[in-house]
Amino acid sequence: MLKLGDIAKRLNLELLGEPDIELDGIAPLATAGASQLSFVVKEVHLSQASTTQAGALILRPEWSESWSGATLLSDNPYLSFAHATQLFDDRPVPSAGIHATAVVHDTAVLGSGVSVGANSVLEEGVVIGDGAMIGAGVYIGQHAQVGSYTRLYPNTVLYHRVVIGDHCIIHSNATIGADGFGFAPSEDGWVKILQMGGVRIGHRVEIGAGCTIDRGALEDTVIEDNAILDNQVHLAHNVRVGQRTAFAACSGVGGSTVIGKDCTFAGMVGISDHITIADNVHVNGQGRVSKSLEEPGLYASGTPIQPYRDWSKNAVRFEQLATLARRVKALEKQSFEVTEGEEKGS
Repeated sequence: MLKLGDIAKRLNLELLGEPDIELDGIAPLATAGASQLSFVVKEVHLSQASTTQAGALILRPEWSESWSGATLLSDNPYLSFAHATQLFDDRPVPSAGIHATAVVHDTAVLGSGVSVGANSVLEEGVVIGDGAMIGAGVYIGQHAQVGSYTRLYPNTVLYHRVVIGDHCIIHSNATIGADGFGFAPSEDGWVKILQMGGVRIGHRVEIGAGCTIDRGALEDTVIEDNAILDNQVHLAHNVRVGQRTAFAACSGVGGSTVIGKDCTFAGMVGISDHITIADNVHVNGQGRVSKSLEEPGLYASGTPIQPYRDWSKNAVRFEQLATLARRVKALEKQSFEVTEGEEKGS
């Protein structure tokens, strides 16, 4: 249990109400009880404040009159909510130490307070920072490094020479450092190009479940500090991702593409290879990025869903666009010649 006054101090928020109210968690407005904290992000949801049973709310200062109970005033309630979740962190914390079934190479170096779960394998030359948590069934390849207080959830796989920074979170079944898709065609079939680079991931990066991040062909694939990847995101070899850039689920990036900082890509965005994307670019869901984006801003592509009968007709028209464009160009030329002839005749 935490007292509301202590929460206010730790979040650096102004408190309106009784500081001794005790809270044991966070919940949505509709389901919050008297011992729980809730929050309002958008003004449209203020009407729910009159019926919520929450013990306290996080609100913007200008909304405080909409709620008669204890209040934490915040100019950014969603951000304050994010900070508040850290105070009520209920994730299981494994006890420090190496499980009896784990396999740790004699040359591996583990910092203080490291936890290694059941059936994990740490190969030759692995380095694990202080306080890191290695979940059950994790595989860490030769000479890979995991930073301090980084958490690898069960069944994560790090190939050789992968470097993970401090305070990162890698969710289950992520695979980092697999070979990039590099093959040269020959008369006898595809010839594999050995992928000799690695993967370098900065500090405070979160990588979702089932993500795949390929190692570089010659240089490293790089993810900079504070970037976040949702579940099932794929980054091909030699991709570079700037600081604080975020990918929603099922997005994919082709090889050697360089993405700037503070970008966001909504779900199922596809990004081509060997292009450059500037800082502060934002792409809507299912967008197809086939060329470099040199200017910041919001981008979108694709067609919205529509009745099949309409879509089938429009699909045919789309295939006719090239022919229609040539016809328009011919008509423009014909019109110009007619107009020019009339002017000369006058």
